[in-house]
Amino acid sequence: MALAGIGVDMVEIARMEKILVRRPNFAKRVFSEEERAYCDRMARPAQHYAARFAAREAVLKALGTGFSQGIGFADVSVARNEAGQPQAKLSGRAREVADEQGVREVALSISYTHEIAVANAVAVTDDVRPRAEAKPDPKADLRKSFREARSLLDELERVETDE
Repeated sequence: MALAGIGVDMVEIARMEKILVRRPNFAKRVFSEEERAYCDRMARPAQHYAARFAAREAVLKALGTGFSQGIGFADVSVARNEAGQPQAKLSGRAREVADEQGVREVALSISYTHEIAVANAVAVTDDVRPRAEAKPDPKADLRKSFREARSLLDELERVETDE
């Protein structure tokens, strides 16, 4: 099992804009309804479409497949979480491949300049997922402290009675 995969991809925004104008059905074929609604309400839709296309490519590179092994455009999409951060959504064959590899999530970062959209993706498995640190338990700490103090007092009593 691979510990993690990393993928990056860049798309020229002007090229995406030309594709969207020349092929009106391209957006419907490649992007989810949620993605199209998001991109179309932005001031520069092509910029956001380009970023989401780059994200698809980056995710599939992180999985080590590209658009092969039966994976199609609809198997990867980009959503936004409550904080507005991009999230890779896997379905169909992409989800199956990720599950086979032990991928629990795909961390995704999207950025762009005026000309280029770029996306980075990291396929995260349990082997590389950061462990949550144990949260302190004040009650348990207090009980432990009392036990230690009681043990110390018991030891002092024994020493005093032995003298």
